[in-house]
Amino acid sequence: MSDKTFIVPHDFTELADNAMRNAIVTAKFVKAKIYALHVVAKEKHLDDARKELAKQLEKFSDEEVEIVPSVRVGNIFDDIGEFAAEHDAELIFMGTHGASGVQKITGSHALKVVSYSSVPFVVTQLKPVKDSGYDDIVVPLDLHKETKQKLAVVASMARYFKSRVHVITPDENDEFLKHKVQANIQFAKKFFSERDIEITATLAPSSGFDKEIVKHAIHVDADLIAIMNIHKNSIFGAFSNNYEQYMITNDAQIPVLVVNPVDSSQYGGSVLFT
Repeated sequence: MSDKTFIVPHDFTELADNAMRNAIVTAKFVKAKIYALHVVAKEKHLDDARKELAKQLEKFSDEEVEIVPSVRVGNIFDDIGEFAAEHDAELIFMGTHGASGVQKITGSHALKVVSYSSVPFVVTQLKPVKDSGYDDIVVPLDLHKETKQKLAVVASMARYFKSRVHVITPDENDEFLKHKVQANIQFAKKFFSERDIEITATLAPSSGFDKEIVKHAIHVDADLIAIMNIHKNSIFGAFSNNYEQYMITNDAQIPVLVVNPVDSSQYGGSVLFT
């Protein structure tokens, strides 16, 4: 049996199917098992939901990945994180909707769901995933101490997919911040180079930096953008208050890896590490 587990919340939509396809491609690389989770509000809906989930998963029956259906009573905000913890999941792949609806995971709902779990998320829209997975990963850098945790997660994924990593940092006029920017870039270059991961580094205008990230991701034809879910302003002042939501609902529909910071004193590893 695989010792790696992924979770895909599935609400019987095309968006959830695309999240499943992202999970399947990744699972093939790392030999992981996938749990498809559907959450219902009331027990009387369990039987119908089980039948519908089984029907939805038939379209993936030819994939060489074990997919286990699971239906439970609860709500998406609590149960996705709890289910992931119960199954020691290493990644959660989740589709996000642009419109609201009962149990639909909208952009704002997605952030709330992500915040309820310590497990990293890959939040997807409808852009198809390539068979080769995530060949190019864009990594915005700031000066939060938690940034090293994000780099570890990205490096772990990049090693499996043989990805190129594209670091992007806001260009600052302040001499102190400019020095910090350069130190951070050098740290990232050393970090990835020591792991034999190809890396590029780009400075972008600090004004509208969130939009610059997406623009750069389009320019390098990125398959993934990696961000930290930190609900406070960056020391650069470059990230807007709606930065995370803007990223996960980006117009280019590029999937976003969202890493929640954990207590550094308890941090002992990262997703997908063996």
